[in-house]
Amino acid sequence: MNRLSFTAPNTSTQFDCNCFAIRQAARYVSQMYERHLNVVGLTSAQFTIIAAIGRKAGVQMAELADLMVMDRTTLVRALQPLQRDGIVEAAQESASSCVVGLHLTALGRETLVRAGVQWRAAQAKFDAKFGEKRAKALRKSLFELTAGE
Repeated sequence: MNRLSFTAPNTSTQFDCNCFAIRQAARYVSQMYERHLNVVGLTSAQFTIIAAIGRKAGVQMAELADLMVMDRTTLVRALQPLQRDGIVEAAQESASSCVVGLHLTALGRETLVRAGVQWRAAQAKFDAKFGEKRAKALRKSLFELTAGE
C-alpha cells in the first residue's frame, strides 16, 4: 500500500513535515501491535501502562504520567477501564500516608504475562519488517527525543 507523503505548502520536498511522518508511522506501528494485543483484550496504550506499573509497583500517578509523556487527565481516562476490569488498582501506600500508588491485581499480572506473549510476537514482526538493528537505533533515537522533557 502506498502511503501519502506530505510536504508543507511553500517548501521543497527536502523539508517534509516531521510531525506528519512520525504520526503516520506511529499509527501504522500501533495498528500492528494492537492486532496482536487485541487477542488479550488490550490496546497498545493499555499494554504500555500495565507494563510500566508491572515494572514499578506502587508508582504514583504523576510519575507514571511523566514516564508515559501523558497529561494526568489522559492517564486517568486510560486507567479507568483497567481499574473497572480489575487489572489495576489504586491503593494507599501506608496507613500513615496519603500517597496512592498503582498496582497490578492478580488478574493484571496474569494479563500482563499473556499480553507479553502477544507483544513479543508484534515486536518480532516489526523487527523482521524494519530490521533488528534499525529498530534498535530507531528506539534509541526516539527515547533520546523524549529524554530532555
